Amino acid sequence: MRSEELIACYPRLYHMAQDGSWPLIQRLGLLSTAALVEAFGVEDPRREAIVAEHRPSSMTIRSTVYGDAVVRDQIPMRDSILDRVLGEVMTPADWYRLLNSFVFFWPTEARLLTLLSARAYRGRAHTVLVVDTARLLDHHGERVRLSPINSGSTLFDARPRGRATFHTIDDYPFAEMRRRRGLASAIAEIAVGGGVSPIDPVLVAVTRRQQAEVLEEVWTAPANHSSRCPADAADRRPAVPLPVLVDG
Repeated sequence: MRSEELIACYPRLYHMAQDGSWPLIQRLGLLSTAALVEAFGVEDPRREAIVAEHRPSSMTIRSTVYGDAVVRDQIPMRDSILDRVLGEVMTPADWYRLLNSFVFFWPTEARLLTLLSARAYRGRAHTVLVVDTARLLDHHGERVRLSPINSGSTLFDARPRGRATFHTIDDYPFAEMRRRRGLASAIAEIAVGGGVSPIDPVLVAVTRRQQAEVLEEVWTAPANHSSRCPADAADRRPAVPLPVLVDG
């Protein structure tokens, strides 16, 4: 796949975050779970439990510098099914560590709405971030990976998975997937290693939503901004350094 195709087919990407998390995201960026617990100084054994074990419910972590943050649950995952679909290549702990090294975006609003409407999430509000795909690739393209499956779920038709599930843009078999599944399902997820920090340069809008209903427009990129970036990152605390993503 070419970057130009990704931008043309999926010009906006969507992330569902914990309600109320926008001030911290604005301050630190949208961090992966692993990067977040690093920034918060979470120590073992709790750190290992967060990044390498299944989270049946959300967990709150605390920092004297940043306050509280919520690490989202992994309700759609089951270790017993992971054992089967991972085979002998990886353990569930390996898979959780890999997932927790990424921040995930949905390539279409329809996929976002599916998650917002899921039984575990439909009864409450969530913060939704919309990012510009072109700007994301400009700033973080070397750490972007594409997945043909919902890597964080094993509940429905669990597919085999492993490190090779996550492709670079150049290596993703887009033409084949589009021919087999159609454009809307050709890519299931866009992942960014480490996260997106700072977030402002790639951001289009932030809303609070409950299922399809927009409850509040939290932040919108200035309409008269002259560059490709919707907002400067001035007057922010220094971003948390993000790790270089290494395959293998």
